[in-house]
Amino acid sequence: MNRPVAQSHLSQLAELLCWMDEAPERRSLAPEARTPEGLWWEVLAGESDKAWVWIEAGRVQGYGALVPFWEGAALEGPIIRGGDGRALLEHLVKKARQEGFSTLYAFPEACNRQARGLLEQMGFSAEHTTYFYCIQRTDLAYPVPAGYKIERAEPCDPQTYRNLYSRAEDGWSLRLHWTDEELRQHFIGSEVELFMAYADATGEPVGMAELELDDTRAEIAYIGVVPEARGKGLGRALLGAAAEWAFANPHIETLQVRAHDHEKAAQALYERLGFKQTSAVVTYALELY
Repeated sequence: MNRPVAQSHLSQLAELLCWMDEAPERRSLAPEARTPEGLWWEVLAGESDKAWVWIEAGRVQGYGALVPFWEGAALEGPIIRGGDGRALLEHLVKKARQEGFSTLYAFPEACNRQARGLLEQMGFSAEHTTYFYCIQRTDLAYPVPAGYKIERAEPCDPQTYRNLYSRAEDGWSLRLHWTDEELRQHFIGSEVELFMAYADATGEPVGMAELELDDTRAEIAYIGVVPEARGKGLGRALLGAAAEWAFANPHIETLQVRAHDHEKAAQALYERLGFKQTSAVVTYALELY
């Protein structure tokens, strides 16, 4: 049966999430915390009425939640170890409609056949697949092409960022909906760095790489180059600049990058450089209205 997440569920929910982590075919978007204390802050301290567990024989055997995303909501889960996964997903979709969300997204691992099957039964459509690659500490330096320069952008100018993002990105416009203040806050502190490429002749921004730093891992969350500057090695140079900055931190052990399924050249580049694919996540969407 479905139940809103309560404090009494947190120990078993933490155990369920650890079970999910054990095998790629079980994984979907989920809370980051893996302890009852962390889950209290992440799940219960906010809008706990948007997170549910499935109880079977007195045990937490499933989990799902609604979190704001873009112009709709995203599903955490569905994570199903036992019980009626379809009933849990139906409940989540019903709640999303009641909240007035226009679109509901889900992000299961590509090999999570159980979750993908449930989503497709409920009418979700696969939009695209994002591949994640990882590499240990290494030298990825690459010369900047003649006629261009790469600099670390500090601080981030929201309008410059938004204009460049709209010109460089043709398939994902999430950042275009961020306000100036949301963009400024995103780049405050040492956890996110932005590298910009400029044309020497005009000073015009023509590319960027966004680097996110964790305790021991760095991730290049985005690399983009405007169409007229592509094919010159500028994206490769941005990758090198971001990697050099990341590995200058002695605590960073690995660098992660990503590429969507249509970005064949990027996938081939990462593999040539020695990156290993670690994950593939399918983006699903369900139009609610």
